[in-house]
Amino acid sequence: MKLAVIGLGNIGRGFMSVLREKQGFLAKKYNLGFSVVAVCEKDGCIVSDKGIDLKSVLKVPMKKHPSWTGRKTLDVLSSSAADIALEFTPGNMKTGEPGFSHIMKALGCGMDVVTSNKAPLALAFREIMDYAKRKDSEVRYEATVGGAIPLINLYRSTLQANEIRNIYGILNGTTNFILSKMSEESVSFDTALREALELGIAESNYRYDVDGVDTAVKVVILANAIMGKDISFSDVAVTGMREVTAETIELAKKHGSEIKLVGDVSQLEVSPRLIPQWHPLNISGVLNAVMLETDVAGDITLTGVGAGPRETVSSILSDVIELGLKRQA
Repeated sequence: MKLAVIGLGNIGRGFMSVLREKQGFLAKKYNLGFSVVAVCEKDGCIVSDKGIDLKSVLKVPMKKHPSWTGRKTLDVLSSSAADIALEFTPGNMKTGEPGFSHIMKALGCGMDVVTSNKAPLALAFREIMDYAKRKDSEVRYEATVGGAIPLINLYRSTLQANEIRNIYGILNGTTNFILSKMSEESVSFDTALREALELGIAESNYRYDVDGVDTAVKVVILANAIMGKDISFSDVAVTGMREVTAETIELAKKHGSEIKLVGDVSQLEVSPRLIPQWHPLNISGVLNAVMLETDVAGDITLTGVGAGPRETVSSILSDVIELGLKRQA
């Protein structure tokens, strides 16, 4: 299978590193081989229909690579022999670009798409999926929600007989780390945030997390993908966690509860909520926890690492393997 990798940030580099590590395993277990024929960034692309040595891409600056070209991503996709495009660019929540255009171009060229980019799906989920169907292609996006937690694929492959009545939980590791730190060490929001920044848990644009935007985006994706809704980001009521103080957390603890930033899919809401200390969602640190309320299987709780390049690549590769096996059949 020939792959085009779009975006060489932490996720893109993590994907190529793990792919190198797992090539032999994938060949032995699934009889699948993968060759990266294009690696694209905003300034240009590395292109080779014979396959690119991933070690060289990870070691050498892109513009110094012997297969470097100044061609733009959309142009490369138009002439690429790739079977699957992997879209890992940063998302713009106002426009969905550049990911939206990359996804639509790849689908238009007959490729399947695997993405970790939440913005295009939060803004234009139905448009993307309808276009993929018309082109007889697929878009897979397990990595957009919950990092390594196999949430969407679990529903797709195991819970088909169930009506999903609700999905809710902690969908952002940065906010959970901050709230956990405030609770466990009785520190202020600013102090906990400062530590999250120093440890690299929070990014410089931490507002996206603490204001609830990241969680809301994931609510949109889950609502559309699993609960059959047709919504976009503007349909979600969002309250961030800036007003949560050390005093309110201490008061909650006196009543046997913790405060967590929760995304609720059936309510289309993101807000700080009181969670009983015995509850499965009372998790600490950077973990995510998601509960699915189903009519047959009952309540299911999934807990795991919600971010990190290597952990997220686990979800990306699960999508790539499924698409590879389908094309191989």
